[in-house]
Amino acid sequence: MSKIEEIKKILIKRKEEIREKYGVIILGVFGSYARGEEKETSDIDILVEIEKPIGLKFFELWDWLEKLLNCKVDLVRAKLLREEIKDDIIKQVVYI
Repeated sequence: MSKIEEIKKILIKRKEEIREKYGVIILGVFGSYARGEEKETSDIDILVEIEKPIGLKFFELWDWLEKLLNCKVDLVRAKLLREEIKDDIIKQVVYI
């Protein structure tokens, strides 16, 4: 099983919990893992959108995902993507 498939399997299993606890309405992986170009030192780039502001719980979600996936995570809100990179990222997202 590829790494992205492993990540998807883990996140799909916990998707409802993530939605209920943190209000995540969009969840996806982008970057090197989505492209199949990850290295041993790569972090997992995760794109989320959240139903309503959650304040510091965002950092709790970030930490929780790192522990769940046993890897450094770069957590990005879709709404806050810079315009100059938004289209490229959206094209490569593997949605969960």
